[in-house]
Amino acid sequence: MMDPYEVNEHEIELDETKNLEIDLLLQGIYQLSGYDFRQYMRSSIWRRIKNRMRVEKVPTVTRLLEKVIHEPAFIKVLLDDFSINVTEMFRDPHFFYSFRTKVVPLLKDLPEIRIWHAGCSTGEEVFSMAILLHEENLLEKAKIYGTDMNENILEKAKHGMFPLGKMQNYTKNYLKSGGTHSFSEYYTTDHKYAHFHSALKKNIIFFQHNLVTDRSFNEFHVIICRNVLIYFNTNLQQQVHELFYESLCPNGFLALGDKETIRFVTRADSYIEFDAAEQIYRKV
Repeated sequence: MMDPYEVNEHEIELDETKNLEIDLLLQGIYQLSGYDFRQYMRSSIWRRIKNRMRVEKVPTVTRLLEKVIHEPAFIKVLLDDFSINVTEMFRDPHFFYSFRTKVVPLLKDLPEIRIWHAGCSTGEEVFSMAILLHEENLLEKAKIYGTDMNENILEKAKHGMFPLGKMQNYTKNYLKSGGTHSFSEYYTTDHKYAHFHSALKKNIIFFQHNLVTDRSFNEFHVIICRNVLIYFNTNLQQQVHELFYESLCPNGFLALGDKETIRFVTRADSYIEFDAAEQIYRKV
């Protein structure tokens, strides 16, 4: 699934006035709400702003800032616009296959397993991990933490219900990822949604965490943050990698997205490439 706001290789050129307006808008959002988008990739943020301007039928970014200042509820609208909510179950099934066949065998001897899905969006990949660990007889001793900055998105994730129309594609992903059961065993359906079984939820913890402003909250054996950092500028990527380094236990695994790399960050020497094709690294 493609993000319509995905960052292009070539940055969008903005004039000085437009950049100033965007700076003021992001500063206003930060001061009034604490949500900090000031170090997000400008091209990605600008696409989202343009879309909101079109919806609101306003001619300038400054008009959006006026709404932020005078209409408190409007900040939540922009938060939803700026959040990165591109996900699906067993997204990039070759990643989950690699995790199942290469990482899982090294987790089996641990007395407990803590996994952090950072930027989990509506939770599809978190439930995918729960299914994978269940099939590997590891779910009972695992805790899977799914975090996102957007509380509205997390409320959807907690329900574990996804559109029924997507199940055919999700089933294909599941099988390609090495799934060993019938995927339909894991959910019941109504006319609109697939409701995933509560047994999968009991080892999942969803809560709000902002990669930009919040600190480490536990030590993890696995951190998964796939195609989130591409929306951050270089300084913010470095900051988040420091957070991940602090949060990862020795010999723990860090999984990034296929558009991301650890090569150019300060902590690069602290990892080895465990599976270069799938961007899985191991802390040394």
